[in-house]
Amino acid sequence: MAGWDELDRYVIVTSDAHGGAALGDYRPYLDARWRDEFDAWLAGVVMPWFDVNDSSNWDNELRLANMDADGVSAEIVFPNTLPPFFDILAHLSGVPRDRATFERKWAGLQAHNRWLVEFCQQAPLRRRGIVQLLPNDIDAAVAELRWAADSGGVAGVMVPAIPPNHVIEPYFHHRYDPLWEASVEAGLPVHQHQGTGSPDIGADEAVGNSIFFTELDHWTRRTMHHLIVGGVFERHPDLQVVWTEMWGLRWAVEELAHMTLRLRNVQSRFANPGVLNYSRTFGSPVVDGLSLTPLEYFQRNCSIGASMLPRHEVKYCGVLGVDRIMWGTDSPHPEGSAPYTTAALRATMHDVAVADCRAMLGGNAAKQYGFDLDALAPIAAAIGPRVSDVAQPLQEWPAHTGVAFHLQDPLEALLS
Repeated sequence: MAGWDELDRYVIVTSDAHGGAALGDYRPYLDARWRDEFDAWLAGVVMPWFDVNDSSNWDNELRLANMDADGVSAEIVFPNTLPPFFDILAHLSGVPRDRATFERKWAGLQAHNRWLVEFCQQAPLRRRGIVQLLPNDIDAAVAELRWAADSGGVAGVMVPAIPPNHVIEPYFHHRYDPLWEASVEAGLPVHQHQGTGSPDIGADEAVGNSIFFTELDHWTRRTMHHLIVGGVFERHPDLQVVWTEMWGLRWAVEELAHMTLRLRNVQSRFANPGVLNYSRTFGSPVVDGLSLTPLEYFQRNCSIGASMLPRHEVKYCGVLGVDRIMWGTDSPHPEGSAPYTTAALRATMHDVAVADCRAMLGGNAAKQYGFDLDALAPIAAAIGPRVSDVAQPLQEWPAHTGVAFHLQDPLEALLS
């Protein structure tokens, strides 16, 4: 058989899919001391999202059938159903503010992590999971990361953004160095997913929920500033961080441009009469010690799980680096491409070079997450989208709300 990069079809490794257990099935994964409390939580829990009751979240055979139908050879699984003791999806939840809340939610996340490992082991060739960590207790987070690395089926770890004025330090603080070191040692990249780490702005009122949603990716963007400008990537040059489901690519280009401009304002090397510079007021040894530009740090240390990539943002792939972009379907969420992934690729990637498509659709994710592309090739040969089909511009749009099918740049729409 032809190699994965010689097939007449694409190997798709989605960098963003979601899954979780049916809620009652989390119980065996909890320590016995939490089970009575879990029973009470389960009796009163209200499901906050319409697709968390979809059995494809946990039904292995159904999930594989859906992947086959959508042309997807392998997947990275982020959380979707409620972990024990949460009232909203974990990647949309904040950070615990006290020890008791931390211990309760940490028990719930660990139950999900253990379920996830077993779920991934049901399809080891085609599935890897992202386990969840909390930043409150670094020793606990490092121990969970090392457990994940030894368990099999784990592709990386996810941490929430740190809300402003929180009880724990932001991510540029040295307290997190053991976590970054463990990530590099284990070969498990760190992830952030949009929605994490939002501050409490009164979510019990309807307007609070609306503000939360409009700021959904704001605090995740903030983490990129902290890791680059705060010197984390300078201290840990091998650390890999993935930003997933962040609605396109332009946000990253804009943030990197903003950081570049601000660093020229505060780094002493730019202090000369021709440049506006405030290094004496806002500079620091950390920013003066940065050896790369923000874009160079991104291209060395960061990747994007591009599960929401509309046509008008494909042009930014070359800015960030084709090797740093990993397509994602966001299954089973309606804002992604599933179950119309071939149509979405025709809408967005029809004139992208085949080699670049192969990298962004599967090669980059396989390298990042340890999938065996040669083993996936026979699967792709049977179910992957044909290279010739993707090269045909989409003429008829499906009745689908996914961002990949958005035709107009919202910024340009304001100017027209």
